[in-house]
Amino acid sequence: MARPLIGVSTYLESGARWGVWELEAALLPIGYPRLVQAAGGIAAMLPPDDPSYAAEAVARLDGLVIAGGPDVDPARYGDERSPRCGPPAPQRDAWELALIRAALATGTPLLGICRGMQLLNVALGGTLVQHLDGHVTEVGVFGRHGVKPVPGTRYGDVVPEETAVPTYHHQAVDRLGEGLHASAYAADGTVEAIELPDPAWVLGVQWHPEMGEDTRVMQALTRAAAARAR
Repeated sequence: MARPLIGVSTYLESGARWGVWELEAALLPIGYPRLVQAAGGIAAMLPPDDPSYAAEAVARLDGLVIAGGPDVDPARYGDERSPRCGPPAPQRDAWELALIRAALATGTPLLGICRGMQLLNVALGGTLVQHLDGHVTEVGVFGRHGVKPVPGTRYGDVVPEETAVPTYHHQAVDRLGEGLHASAYAADGTVEAIELPDPAWVLGVQWHPEMGEDTRVMQALTRAAAARAR
Protein backbone atom coordinates (compact mmCIF):
# COMPACT_ATOMS: atom_id res chain seq x y z
CA MET A 1 0.00 0.00 0.00
CA ALA A 2 1.37 3.44 -0.96
CA ARG A 3 2.18 5.73 1.92
CA PRO A 4 0.18 9.00 1.94
CA LEU A 5 1.95 12.23 0.97
CA ILE A 6 1.68 14.73 3.83
CA GLY A 7 2.61 18.35 3.16
CA VAL A 8 4.12 20.29 6.09
CA SER A 9 4.40 24.08 6.05
CA THR A 10 7.83 25.52 6.89
CA TYR A 11 9.48 28.36 8.69
CA LEU A 12 11.05 31.21 6.69
CA GLU A 13 14.07 32.53 8.56
CA SER A 14 16.90 34.95 7.86
CA GLY A 15 20.39 34.17 9.10
CA ALA A 16 20.09 30.38 9.08
CA ARG A 17 23.56 28.84 9.31
CA TRP A 18 25.09 25.64 7.92
CA GLY A 19 28.70 25.02 6.94
CA VAL A 20 30.19 28.32 5.80
CA TRP A 21 26.80 29.76 4.86
CA GLU A 22 24.45 32.18 6.61
CA LEU A 23 21.43 32.77 4.39
CA GLU A 24 17.68 33.15 4.36
CA ALA A 25 16.20 29.66 4.50
CA ALA A 26 12.96 27.73 4.43
CA LEU A 27 13.42 25.25 7.25
CA LEU A 28 11.58 22.79 9.42
CA PRO A 29 12.61 21.20 12.74
CA ILE A 30 13.37 17.54 12.04
CA GLY A 31 10.71 16.41 14.53
CA TYR A 32 7.95 17.18 12.01
CA PRO A 33 9.08 14.96 9.12
CA ARG A 34 10.19 12.26 11.55
CA LEU A 35 6.73 12.23 13.15
CA VAL A 36 5.06 12.00 9.72
CA GLN A 37 7.42 9.16 8.77
CA ALA A 38 6.88 7.32 12.07
CA ALA A 39 3.13 7.54 11.48
CA GLY A 40 3.40 5.94 8.04
CA GLY A 41 3.47 8.98 5.77
CA ILE A 42 5.89 10.68 3.38
CA ALA A 43 6.67 14.28 4.40
CA ALA A 44 6.87 17.07 1.80
CA MET A 45 7.98 20.56 2.83
CA LEU A 46 5.76 23.48 1.75
CA PRO A 47 7.77 26.72 2.03
CA PRO A 48 5.91 30.05 1.77
CA ASP A 49 4.74 30.76 -1.78
CA ASP A 50 2.22 32.91 -3.60
CA PRO A 51 -1.13 32.19 -1.89
CA SER A 52 -2.77 31.81 -5.28
CA TYR A 53 -0.86 28.52 -5.70
CA ALA A 54 -2.16 27.00 -2.45
CA ALA A 55 -5.07 25.14 -4.01
CA GLU A 56 -2.76 23.61 -6.64
CA ALA A 57 -0.34 22.48 -3.93
CA VAL A 58 -3.03 20.95 -1.74
CA ALA A 59 -4.52 19.12 -4.73
CA ARG A 60 -1.29 17.09 -4.96
CA LEU A 61 -1.34 16.07 -1.29
CA ASP A 62 -3.15 13.39 0.69
CA GLY A 63 -2.93 15.35 3.94
CA LEU A 64 -1.68 18.67 5.30
CA VAL A 65 0.11 19.76 8.48
CA ILE A 66 0.44 23.44 9.41
CA ALA A 67 3.50 23.67 11.64
CA GLY A 68 4.22 25.78 14.69
CA GLY A 69 6.11 29.05 14.64
CA PRO A 70 5.72 32.79 15.21
CA ASP A 71 2.63 34.61 16.46
CA VAL A 72 -0.25 35.18 14.06
CA ASP A 73 -0.62 38.84 13.09
CA PRO A 74 -3.58 40.19 15.15
CA ALA A 75 -4.71 42.15 12.08
CA ARG A 76 -5.73 38.76 10.64
CA TYR A 77 -8.49 38.54 13.26
CA GLY A 78 -9.30 42.23 13.55
CA ASP A 79 -7.43 43.00 16.76
CA GLU A 80 -4.85 45.63 17.70
CA ARG A 81 -1.34 44.39 18.40
CA SER A 82 -0.51 43.88 22.07
CA PRO A 83 3.00 44.79 23.26
CA ARG A 84 3.38 41.13 24.27
CA CYS A 85 2.64 39.89 20.74
CA GLY A 86 5.65 38.77 18.69
CA PRO A 87 6.73 40.23 15.33
CA PRO A 88 4.54 39.40 12.32
CA ALA A 89 5.34 36.76 9.71
CA PRO A 90 3.26 38.05 6.79
CA GLN A 91 4.45 35.56 4.16
CA ARG A 92 3.73 32.59 6.41
CA ASP A 93 0.36 33.98 7.50
CA ALA A 94 -0.81 34.53 3.92
CA TRP A 95 0.48 31.19 2.57
CA GLU A 96 -0.68 29.03 5.46
CA LEU A 97 -4.13 30.61 5.64
CA ALA A 98 -4.49 29.90 1.91
CA LEU A 99 -3.36 26.28 2.45
CA ILE A 100 -5.88 25.84 5.27
CA ARG A 101 -8.73 27.26 3.18
CA ALA A 102 -7.79 25.04 0.24
CA ALA A 103 -7.74 21.96 2.49
CA LEU A 104 -11.12 22.86 3.98
CA ALA A 105 -12.60 23.41 0.51
CA THR A 106 -11.40 20.05 -0.81
CA GLY A 107 -11.82 17.88 2.28
CA THR A 108 -8.08 17.24 2.56
CA PRO A 109 -7.26 15.90 6.05
CA LEU A 110 -5.70 18.74 8.04
CA LEU A 111 -3.71 18.90 11.28
CA GLY A 112 -2.70 22.24 12.80
CA ILE A 113 0.10 22.21 15.38
CA CYS A 114 0.41 25.13 17.86
CA ARG A 115 0.49 28.16 15.51
CA GLY A 116 -1.23 25.91 12.98
CA MET A 117 -4.15 25.37 15.35
CA GLN A 118 -4.35 29.11 15.95
CA LEU A 119 -4.35 29.83 12.20
CA LEU A 120 -7.11 27.25 11.68
CA ASN A 121 -9.20 29.10 14.23
CA VAL A 122 -8.47 32.46 12.56
CA ALA A 123 -9.22 31.06 9.08
CA LEU A 124 -12.73 30.22 10.33
CA GLY A 125 -13.33 33.63 11.88
CA GLY A 126 -12.09 32.98 15.42
CA THR A 127 -9.85 35.13 17.60
CA LEU A 128 -6.78 34.56 19.78
CA VAL A 129 -5.52 35.50 23.22
CA GLN A 130 -2.36 37.47 22.43
CA HIS A 131 -0.53 36.60 25.64
CA LEU A 132 -1.05 33.77 28.09
CA ASP A 133 1.10 33.05 31.13
CA GLY A 134 2.04 29.60 32.34
CA HIS A 135 2.53 27.66 29.10
CA VAL A 136 6.22 28.54 28.62
CA THR A 137 8.37 27.47 31.56
CA GLU A 138 11.76 28.56 30.18
CA VAL A 139 12.79 30.38 27.00
CA GLY A 140 13.81 27.86 24.36
CA VAL A 141 12.80 24.84 26.45
CA PHE A 142 9.66 22.76 25.92
CA GLY A 143 7.65 22.16 29.08
CA ARG A 144 4.96 19.58 29.77
CA HIS A 145 1.45 19.80 31.17
CA GLY A 146 -1.68 17.72 31.24
CA VAL A 147 -4.33 17.81 28.51
CA LYS A 148 -7.78 16.37 29.13
CA PRO A 149 -9.82 15.21 26.11
CA VAL A 150 -13.52 15.88 25.64
CA PRO A 151 -15.29 12.50 25.37
CA GLY A 152 -17.02 11.80 22.08
CA THR A 153 -14.79 14.08 20.03
CA ARG A 154 -12.35 13.01 17.31
CA TYR A 155 -9.42 13.83 19.56
CA GLY A 156 -11.09 12.06 22.48
CA ASP A 157 -11.50 8.94 20.35
CA VAL A 158 -7.83 9.02 19.26
CA VAL A 159 -6.43 9.78 22.74
CA PRO A 160 -9.13 8.90 25.29
CA GLU A 161 -7.05 9.45 28.43
CA GLU A 162 -5.52 12.58 29.95
CA THR A 163 -1.90 12.90 28.82
CA ALA A 164 1.12 15.11 29.52
CA VAL A 165 2.16 16.86 26.31
CA PRO A 166 5.17 18.91 25.15
CA THR A 167 4.18 22.58 25.16
CA TYR A 168 5.69 25.94 24.24
CA HIS A 169 3.30 28.78 23.46
CA HIS A 170 2.09 32.10 24.84
CA GLN A 171 -0.97 32.55 22.64
CA ALA A 172 -4.15 30.51 22.55
CA VAL A 173 -7.64 30.24 21.08
CA ASP A 174 -10.11 32.79 22.42
CA ARG A 175 -13.39 32.84 20.47
CA LEU A 176 -13.84 29.69 18.42
CA GLY A 177 -14.15 29.98 14.66
CA GLU A 178 -17.29 28.97 12.79
CA GLY A 179 -18.14 25.29 13.17
CA LEU A 180 -15.18 24.47 15.41
CA HIS A 181 -15.54 22.54 18.67
CA ALA A 182 -13.07 22.40 21.55
CA SER A 183 -11.94 18.80 22.06
CA ALA A 184 -9.31 19.11 24.83
CA TYR A 185 -8.46 21.49 27.65
CA ALA A 186 -5.56 22.23 29.97
CA ALA A 187 -6.16 22.40 33.73
CA ASP A 188 -6.33 26.22 33.57
CA GLY A 189 -9.13 26.06 30.99
CA THR A 190 -6.99 26.84 27.94
CA VAL A 191 -8.40 25.22 24.79
CA GLU A 192 -5.81 22.61 23.79
CA ALA A 193 -7.49 20.98 20.77
CA ILE A 194 -10.12 22.07 18.26
CA GLU A 195 -11.84 20.18 15.45
CA LEU A 196 -14.58 20.26 12.88
CA PRO A 197 -17.33 17.63 13.10
CA ASP A 198 -17.55 14.74 10.66
CA PRO A 199 -17.24 14.17 7.77
CA ALA A 200 -14.29 16.57 7.65
CA TRP A 201 -11.00 15.36 9.19
CA VAL A 202 -9.78 18.64 10.65
CA LEU A 203 -7.96 18.82 13.97
CA GLY A 204 -5.76 21.38 15.71
CA VAL A 205 -3.62 20.77 18.79
CA GLN A 206 -2.00 23.51 20.84
CA TRP A 207 1.01 21.42 21.86
CA HIS A 208 3.94 19.99 19.87
CA PRO A 209 3.50 16.26 19.19
CA GLU A 210 6.69 16.31 17.11
CA MET A 211 8.61 16.85 20.37
CA GLY A 212 7.10 13.83 22.12
CA GLU A 213 6.82 10.07 21.73
CA ASP A 214 3.05 9.75 21.22
CA THR A 215 2.34 9.32 17.49
CA ARG A 216 -1.42 8.71 17.78
CA VAL A 217 -2.55 12.11 16.51
CA MET A 218 -0.30 11.94 13.44
CA GLN A 219 -1.27 8.31 12.87
CA ALA A 220 -4.91 9.38 12.78
CA LEU A 221 -4.09 12.02 10.18
CA THR A 222 -2.15 9.59 7.99
CA ARG A 223 -4.97 7.01 8.20
CA ALA A 224 -7.45 9.65 7.05
CA ALA A 225 -5.07 10.75 4.31
CA ALA A 226 -4.53 7.16 3.12
CA ALA A 227 -8.28 6.50 3.07
CA ARG A 228 -8.86 9.64 1.01
CA ALA A 229 -6.07 8.67 -1.41
CA ARG A 230 -7.74 5.29 -2.04
